[in-house]
Amino acid sequence: MSSDATGSSNFVNGSPQSGHTKQGEQDTHSAHNGLDTVPQRFKFSSDPTMEDIRRLQAEFTDERDWNQFHQPRNLLLALVGEVGEVAELFQWKGEVAEGLPDWTEAEREHLSHELSDVLIYLLELAEKCHVDLPKAVLRKMALNRLKYPASKVHGSAKKYTEYQD
Repeated sequence: MSSDATGSSNFVNGSPQSGHTKQGEQDTHSAHNGLDTVPQRFKFSSDPTMEDIRRLQAEFTDERDWNQFHQPRNLLLALVGEVGEVAELFQWKGEVAEGLPDWTEAEREHLSHELSDVLIYLLELAEKCHVDLPKAVLRKMALNRLKYPASKVHGSAKKYTEYQD
């Protein structure tokens, strides 16, 4: 993410988007008729960056001499375990509305902890595999735009191999 003198920028689907909301807040913008307002997508805070989180986790791991255990395979298995813990929180709830309006504050906090564990392990795995994740994400999103052109896939959940030219 980057910022300039006019405000912060967030990347949405690989494109910079200006934003001035705090973490968890939603902006509104005028719909095409200029009368209605619709909520914009949720935005993450700009700090800390992925690199900040990677560095903080590296310091945490170094202070405990855990690098001997944090090899790619072990990190992957830990990541999968944490994803399982996230899945447990959704298990038996049926469909869950965006924003989790029916969840208690304690449930939301538990989810934030488990998602944080997933992100920490993902970033540490990327570090150990020498994958520059922010750049890899942008490259992958560019490939996805080619595989899934909006003109062909709009409103469809089909796999790219199911589309015909």
